[in-house]
Amino acid sequence: MDFKKFMITDAGWGMFALRIVTGIIFIGHGMPKFGWVGDRTLEGTAGFMESIGVPLPMAGAFLVALFETFGGVFLIIGLLTRFWSAGLAFAMLIAVTLVHLESGMFGQGGYQWALLLMASSLALMFEGAGKGSLDKMLTS
Repeated sequence: MDFKKFMITDAGWGMFALRIVTGIIFIGHGMPKFGWVGDRTLEGTAGFMESIGVPLPMAGAFLVALFETFGGVFLIIGLLTRFWSAGLAFAMLIAVTLVHLESGMFGQGGYQWALLLMASSLALMFEGAGKGSLDKMLTS
């Protein structure tokens, strides 16, 4: 695989801003799943996933925590942005459909937040990291 083609981006400063904010938000959601902040744990996340019928809940919990935490870091620095964004978009698709959809778009438990994060991730996946990213520096 030609990583240069995968990482190339002609996007501008708008993707930079979106990438930084999206990365910070994902880190804030991923670290608690590992039990690094707050009172949540990976086991608790896996238990929740099992309760809603996710197959292989511990693997799913680990992957979500990994992509949210480290994907967020990689978004901020802008390295392999399309890869991490694709995984994060998929995680948010699962969150929308399996967790939040029955609550409607707005209100307690609504899917508006997960949908916005999915859209942000998709924008980064399609447009690339933009200016101020390692992807841009490594492909220029």
